[in-house]
Amino acid sequence: MKAVITVIGQDKIGIIYNVSSVLAEYDVNILDINQTIMQDLFTMIMVVDTSSMPVSFEEIQKKLEEKGNEIGVNIRIQHEGIFNAMSEL
Repeated sequence: MKAVITVIGQDKIGIIYNVSSVLAEYDVNILDINQTIMQDLFTMIMVVDTSSMPVSFEEIQKKLEEKGNEIGVNIRIQHEGIFNAMSEL
């Protein structure tokens, strides 16, 4: 199962490290990543494979949200189908 992760916030050292460390802890594989910095705003989109996760989708959502709060960025994960449907609206 694929999912899309978005990260938005003030640019600072360690954002990619912090997000990817949570994903590695839960056996989530990063399939594609795109990030950019616009002025001081960091934005990143990742496509990930969650099929090997030992926890529920809700649990990884919670862990990523907690990590985002800890480092001061907004992290969201959505099932790929939901993300695609929202993009078509």
